[in-house]
Amino acid sequence: MSQAQTIPKNTANHKQPIVLIGGLFSSEHTYRKMQGFLQEISRQKVWIVPIDAHEWFGSITLSGWVRLLKKIEHTVLRVAQESKTGKVTLIGHSSGGILGRLFLSPEPLKGHAYNGLNTVDTLITLGSPHYNHKGAALRKWVEEKYPGAYFESDVRYISVAGKAIQGKRLGTPRESLTFWFYQTLCGEGDVWGDGFVPVPSALLKGSQQVIIDGIRHYSRSKHLWYGSREAVLSWWNSLDAEKPSKNF
Repeated sequence: MSQAQTIPKNTANHKQPIVLIGGLFSSEHTYRKMQGFLQEISRQKVWIVPIDAHEWFGSITLSGWVRLLKKIEHTVLRVAQESKTGKVTLIGHSSGGILGRLFLSPEPLKGHAYNGLNTVDTLITLGSPHYNHKGAALRKWVEEKYPGAYFESDVRYISVAGKAIQGKRLGTPRESLTFWFYQTLCGEGDVWGDGFVPVPSALLKGSQQVIIDGIRHYSRSKHLWYGSREAVLSWWNSLDAEKPSKNF
């Protein structure tokens, strides 16, 4: 991706704090640098939902998701009380973006309604596997119950996809493994994606869609990822746009 060093003009217009939900098996530490970049760019305080890596092990069950949703609720409600607008901007990386979509719902889940619509007016998902061809029953359930940008009349949805690696069945070991990841999520393995989530899976239907070249899913290497300063500058700049880009 090209060098992006200029702080986008919308920073002066962003009047509310930000809450960040991490991805599968991540922890608060994973997003510390990203937190700093976001605070610099938005000029708002950024909170990370305190989910430890081990807490994700239970996320294959609905009860496990509920435990994570309660942590999101606790953070969002506390931050919203300090917000001048009474709202927060919610950002979810990977599976955190799926949880963010579910958090918005006013319908009770196991006896409790999180009703994030009262406190969230913008949801940004980063490399979130919105569409699953195989497996991941809970993710598929969210899409079936609240398809696409379901609450778009109340919430602005922005979905960001990284385009760094193309899956190849007979490619390098990395490309072959990526082919399998992509095929599991979108049914095709020879597409582009961030090395874990393919572009077609990460772009939420009905949302404002952003594709960034060279961005990978995780922060485990020296490669650029969604939380790198360059990447944050790029996808945060999408808040300036008034209309969604192309829908897939």
